[in-house]
Amino acid sequence: MQIGSLSFDRPVIQAPMAGVATPELAAAVSNAGGLGCLGLATMPATEAAQAMARTRAMTDRPFGVNVFCHARPQRDPEVEAAWLDRLAPRFAQFGAAPPAELRDIYPSFLTNDDMLQALIDARPALISFHFGLPDADRLARLRSSGAVLAATATSPAEARAIVAAGLDVVIAQGWEAGGHRGMFDPKGDDARLPLPDLLAALRDLPVPVVAAGAIMEAADIRAALAAGAVAVQCGTAFLRAPEAATTPAHRAALSLGRTKMTRAISGRPARSVENLFTAIDDSAAPDYPVTYDAGKALNAAALAGGETGYGAQWAGTGAARSVARPAAETVAALAG
Repeated sequence: MQIGSLSFDRPVIQAPMAGVATPELAAAVSNAGGLGCLGLATMPATEAAQAMARTRAMTDRPFGVNVFCHARPQRDPEVEAAWLDRLAPRFAQFGAAPPAELRDIYPSFLTNDDMLQALIDARPALISFHFGLPDADRLARLRSSGAVLAATATSPAEARAIVAAGLDVVIAQGWEAGGHRGMFDPKGDDARLPLPDLLAALRDLPVPVVAAGAIMEAADIRAALAAGAVAVQCGTAFLRAPEAATTPAHRAALSLGRTKMTRAISGRPARSVENLFTAIDDSAAPDYPVTYDAGKALNAAALAGGETGYGAQWAGTGAARSVARPAAETVAALAG
């Protein structure tokens, strides 16, 4: 299939799951005829450059990358202190205390010049954006590298903004999708459109649409293509692949099939397997990624005490249908 200058054999894009999508996974998917992707949002630019180089060393096929374009968090010391107080009893269960203060741990691509240069130098075939869009100058510099540019839309309004910015592809993220919801404004209204409804609303877009959300089997792909998508993006379907960095506890939790959208882990809406973290009232969580600093600290304390239920165990609503098999076999099964 062809999307602009990007060519790959099977209409399967592996979701760029930060922390889980390893170079080994991305290369395996690309070598199998799909499009493997890396999630760079939580990496320093030097680490991202190394991950892209490792991927390129394992495949001569195209691969993609993803970065986060979140706005600077609105810091409120009282809100952050109250959140840490709320989590304190959970830390205490493991003989630990919450951090004294929270940090903005992940720089946004909107201001990350080192990451911009790393992408220009590495020249991945696809660069996708989550949580919004870079400015026109950054888009122009990335386009000059030869990359096809894409962005996530959870609504028709976001899709229109992506088209207006001159990007090549819209990734339509249905409410069913695992991981972070790609809303431009996490505090705005969310119609929570399921994937079929979102695809129907985007049918007349003048650019290709990639479907994302609970796509686990060949029948799901056929339905998405029939609804107007040119390809699909799958994440949960690859979580049990041996090439993925999914933890054993996360792999085991997928079979339960119960997921929940929560802000408690990171500060932005994200769909996770139901666990101890998703049970926390998230109504007063600070902004992303400040909340994530607390979440990671709590998970570390819990793991030290033998508890795995405070991980960021992202998964879509099709989690129970995930299959433990090599990534290449998943690509073949999805493509039918």
